[in-house]
Amino acid sequence: MRKYIRKLKSLSYPQIIALGYFLIIIAGTFLLSLPIASRNNLFPGLINALFTATSATCVTGLVVFDTYTQWSLFGQVVILLLIQIGGLGFMTVVTMFSIFLKRKIGLKERGLLRESINAMYIGGIVRLTKRILLGTLLFEGIGAVLLSLRFIPKMGLLEGIYNGIFHSVSAFCNAGFDIMGKYGKYSSLTNFFGDAVVNLTTITLIIGGGIGFFVWDDIEKNKYHFRKYQLHTKIVLTMTAILIVSGTICFYIFERNNLLYGMTTGEKVLVSLFGAVTPRTAGFNTVDVASLTSASKLLTIVLMFIGGSPGSTAGGIKTTTLAVIMISLWSSLKNRKGDNIFGRRLEDNALKRSSAVVTVNILLILSAALLISATNKALGLDAVLFEVTSAIGTVGLSTGITGGLNTFAKIIIILLMYSGRVGSLSFALLFTEHGVTSSIQNPVEKINIG
Repeated sequence: MRKYIRKLKSLSYPQIIALGYFLIIIAGTFLLSLPIASRNNLFPGLINALFTATSATCVTGLVVFDTYTQWSLFGQVVILLLIQIGGLGFMTVVTMFSIFLKRKIGLKERGLLRESINAMYIGGIVRLTKRILLGTLLFEGIGAVLLSLRFIPKMGLLEGIYNGIFHSVSAFCNAGFDIMGKYGKYSSLTNFFGDAVVNLTTITLIIGGGIGFFVWDDIEKNKYHFRKYQLHTKIVLTMTAILIVSGTICFYIFERNNLLYGMTTGEKVLVSLFGAVTPRTAGFNTVDVASLTSASKLLTIVLMFIGGSPGSTAGGIKTTTLAVIMISLWSSLKNRKGDNIFGRRLEDNALKRSSAVVTVNILLILSAALLISATNKALGLDAVLFEVTSAIGTVGLSTGITGGLNTFAKIIIILLMYSGRVGSLSFALLFTEHGVTSSIQNPVEKINIG
């Protein structure tokens, strides 16, 4: 026993976080395997229960069953709890109980907490955690009220309130799980595609959960004074705005003669805006994803690959990673020394880390797509690429192939979702031995690039 305790103590922060998510997934799998979790009281199958628990904990939203028609109220509540824990990060939840019990939070716990929410500094981490918890309660509470007001006339009081709470939590945590199956299996929010309140509330929750907890804190401190924001916040807000605006315009252009045809101007704008926001990385949809044009599917894949921002409930390579690569590219084209933006120079190893994140994600996507295509020959490459990108980006959008995947493909998707939540680079490092770094460097020799 002591041997195992020593091993646990020797684990790095990323390894502890990965282990924590793994244990939560196992617990969720057990609960969803219980007869009480399914409407028909039948065992859903171990892989299917594991898939659903992983998707909920990793706030993805890919499902092998329609959530409403398959899972009972007990099962849905389990999924909702997994979403909340996965969205906040399990260390944040542990810290919440420690604060509630007035237990002292040690230095190692603070370090774990900093790693869990991807904060840049350990100083003030407990104070930031309290703000995260209060901010989450505020966002989800307001979202639940607004959504309930729209759902109650359609569903009744209790069911409307329950749906408001469920979809508010799912949207803020960027999970994409829905319980709208009573209006059609896998219908998501398609019955509300023209409802401004439902759309704008969901969009606000997705963006709020996806910009990152550190950005919240910076905005709360400096209010609307953009110049006072830290560089991280400036980049996140700028990239978020660019991606939303450009994504909305592109979606409108690509779908104007397809899914948007026959809609009013207001409905077209809502659907286009939702189509630009939800791939980063919420997983809700207000139109049939399988019916999108090829251009819109490719646009969605790109947005899913980028994802949200660091230290948030979102997945993907993150907006800051894309920004660093684009800034470095521009500097190289201009033959400038250093990568500069907003009057600041990026740290020297920022490009190295960003390139590693992008490379690992691309390798995982291509490897997964190759394996799934080889073992599911009836599936088209575009559908497979869409699925694996959605999984590693913890998005949840699908062209409808998830439920029909074989066991091998489901296991691959499970690993991708887990990798996306833990962090693809951190996931890769779990299998790497960390030896002593030598200060001795090899001689430099030039090679041709490009």
